[in-house]
Amino acid sequence: MPARRPVRAAVTAAAVALLTVTAAGCGDSGGLRAAGAAPTAISPAKLWPDLRPASSPAWPYDEGSTETVKGITVPGDDIRGVDPVAVVRAEIASDPADYGATGAYHETADRMKECSAGGGGARCPLLKPYYRDLTGDGRDELTLGFRLYPTNQTALRVYTVAKHRLVQVLDDNDAIIGVELAGRTVIVRSPAGISGYEYRTTWAWDPERKAMVFSRDEFLRTGKGRHTHTPVPSASASASASASAGAR
Repeated sequence: MPARRPVRAAVTAAAVALLTVTAAGCGDSGGLRAAGAAPTAISPAKLWPDLRPASSPAWPYDEGSTETVKGITVPGDDIRGVDPVAVVRAEIASDPADYGATGAYHETADRMKECSAGGGGARCPLLKPYYRDLTGDGRDELTLGFRLYPTNQTALRVYTVAKHRLVQVLDDNDAIIGVELAGRTVIVRSPAGISGYEYRTTWAWDPERKAMVFSRDEFLRTGKGRHTHTPVPSASASASASASAGAR
């Protein structure tokens, strides 16, 4: 936390100065003194060394996937020139199973018809777009979010420009409390089934796969509410790691 470093440095400097003055007043020679015996290091205990290793993952963690968005041009390779509304409508058109009349998110398709150019409108499900360099190439990526009606989920998408085409590098649907951009990572906060806890899933740019890949899933105490149940692992926390999972 960079903001706290100057404070810590000042406190440390003051403490050192105080100790120096105290030592001088007491006539201390300033030599090293033992702080007592150090605790014995304990190596981790390996359980079931003869257990046969698993040959496949238990959950479909996403290993990084990309998809070129059809029908969308990128003027001058500048992603800020791409219309976010057109991007979402292109996804809807390419996925009738989810957005068609009988699809899980059919109402989203209807509401997108009411979005004005660039977003906006009382019933428009598209959220404010954000631009930030998430790949480290010096150019901005586009982070989009839109509500998936009639469910309680939000679609999270990240796009970059590659070979003059718009490429989707993150595709995640989830029940979302909040989303944060930190450096070259995307952190998704989602509700847990226990009061006072939440899931935090981190996606990070992988230069080899050229995609945002799942890197961490945490079950954290938020300090809000009271803990009344014993925390247990949730399949939904792992299922959310798949960019194509759709729902918890």
